[in-house]
Amino acid sequence: MLGLQLKMYLLVAAMFGIVYAVAVAATGGALGFAPYAIMASFMLFIQYMIGPKMVEWSMRIKYVSDKEAPELHRMVEELAQKAGLPKPKIGISPLPIPNAFAFGRWKSDGRVCVTEQIMRLLSKDELKAVLGHEISHLKHRDVTVITMLSVVPMILWYLSWNLMWARSGRDRGNAALLGIVAFVLYFITNLLVLYGSRIREHYADAGSVNLGSKPHHLASALYKLVYGSARVSKDVLKQVEGYKAFFASDPSRAFYEIQELKQLDTDLSGTLDQNELLALRSKSIRVGTSDKLMEIFSTHPNMLKRIKHLSEYH
Repeated sequence: MLGLQLKMYLLVAAMFGIVYAVAVAATGGALGFAPYAIMASFMLFIQYMIGPKMVEWSMRIKYVSDKEAPELHRMVEELAQKAGLPKPKIGISPLPIPNAFAFGRWKSDGRVCVTEQIMRLLSKDELKAVLGHEISHLKHRDVTVITMLSVVPMILWYLSWNLMWARSGRDRGNAALLGIVAFVLYFITNLLVLYGSRIREHYADAGSVNLGSKPHHLASALYKLVYGSARVSKDVLKQVEGYKAFFASDPSRAFYEIQELKQLDTDLSGTLDQNELLALRSKSIRVGTSDKLMEIFSTHPNMLKRIKHLSEYH
C-alpha cells in the first residue's frame, strides 16, 4: 500500500512539474501559466459534474432499493461502514457484460453499480470482493484524482496549439519548437494518466483486501470476469468504450488475456482457489511483448500481473 501511495505522489509531482516548467518557458513567467490552467480546469470541471449522468445514461442504470436487492444492499452497506463512507446509491445495469463500477463527484455522492451478468457469474464471496474494490475507489476519491491528473495533458494541448499556430514575428521559430515539445509532452502525460489509473486499480485491489475480502476471492472474481467478458460481442463493447475505465476489469482486453490466464487454473475448475493463488507467489509469470504494449495504453493493469500482485497479500 505504501509503495502504491508513493508512486502516486511522485507521479502527481512529476506531471505538474512538467506542465509548470513548459508553461513558464512558453509564457516567460509563472503568471502566464494561469490562463491555461484555468481553461483546462474549467473544461474538466464541467465534465466532472455531468459525468455521473452520462454514465447512468450509457450504462442504462436502474437504482434499486434494499427490498429489490437485499443481499446486494447488505454487502455494500457493510463494506461502506468498514471504509468509513456513507452508504452509496446502488444500481444495476442490464448491459450483457459481467462487471461492476463505482463513480460519483464526492464521498456523499457515491454510486456502486453492478451488471446483471456479474451477479449470475460470481459467488457471494467473489462478488463481495469486487464490491470492496469499487468501494475502495470511492474511498480513495479515484475519479477526482484521475480528473485532476487529466488537467495536465489538456493544459499541454492548449499550450501546444497556441505556440504552434498563434505566434508571429521573430520568435515564431522558437515558439513552434516549444509547441512541438509541448505536443510530445502532451502524448507522454496522457500515458502517465493511464499509468496513474493502473496504480489506482492495484490500490483498489489492496483496499478490497483491507476491507476483509480474501485475496483469492478477488483473484477468482477477476479471472471469471475475463472469461465472461471474452464472450461479449464487439457491438456491446463499443457501447461502453468511453466508460470502461470505470469497470473492475477492462472487457476489451479479455479476449487477449485468456491465453495468459490458462496457466493459473491448474485444476481446471473455472475458479482460482487459495492454493492456486499461493502457488503463483513463487512462480515466474510470462507476459508477451504485445500484451506489455497493450498495457501501456490501457487504464487497467495486465490481468496476469494484477492477479500475481494479489498473491503477495496472502
